[in-house]
Amino acid sequence: MPVTDELPPPPPVAVDLFGDRLPLAVAYAELLATDGVVRGLIGPREAPRIWDRHLLNCATMTELIPYGASVIDVGSGAGLPGIVLSVARPDLSVVLVEPLARRTAFLAEVVTQLGLDDAVSVVRGRAEEVRGELAPADVVTARAVAPLDRLAGWCLPLTAPGGRLLALKGASASDEIAEHQTAIGRLGGATAVVRQCGVGLVDPPTTVVEIIRERVVEPAQPRTASRGRGRGRTRRG
Repeated sequence: MPVTDELPPPPPVAVDLFGDRLPLAVAYAELLATDGVVRGLIGPREAPRIWDRHLLNCATMTELIPYGASVIDVGSGAGLPGIVLSVARPDLSVVLVEPLARRTAFLAEVVTQLGLDDAVSVVRGRAEEVRGELAPADVVTARAVAPLDRLAGWCLPLTAPGGRLLALKGASASDEIAEHQTAIGRLGGATAVVRQCGVGLVDPPTTVVEIIRERVVEPAQPRTASRGRGRGRTRRG
């Protein structure tokens, strides 16, 4: 597939981040700029910024991920950061968790076209729905999914004890930590830490909030509806 007019060539730093797998990264960038835009997974104005705003931003996270780690990417969307991590780090095993059918269809096609089938699987569902189906991972990632308190509630149960949640965040990361640290602790997370990834490679560096799962806290069970006398109505026929 030829590079679209809107998609710029990979910048020199992409070689540092993707190495000999840069052609795979280019192929993924092309899929994002074409099918990804047509199918509404990324905005049409994102194509010129795919490298700087999306691929490089996600690839710098690899410096926080141990060799051979298992990764669950929650709310993967168009595959950011999960697909990027697998392209940059073939040693990783990655599960992409995404609830929307049109997105999981795209993800499955990308995995096949890039030849990542041995390292990447796609699971349709919400994080809270798949926690009993997936083995806890060494690393759980999320990008622009939700505030930290909700994110911790969804992601920490998918994280192995001693593993880490890595949440891509913006400039307000420290403020989010201050606001939500009590909730994070209640969910079994250690003190959240802001990490700057890609220092000296990308400008600005990628801001990642790292939360270690230091203890297991069972998720709260949903309340069952009361069946007391006179409460509610029964619809017949």
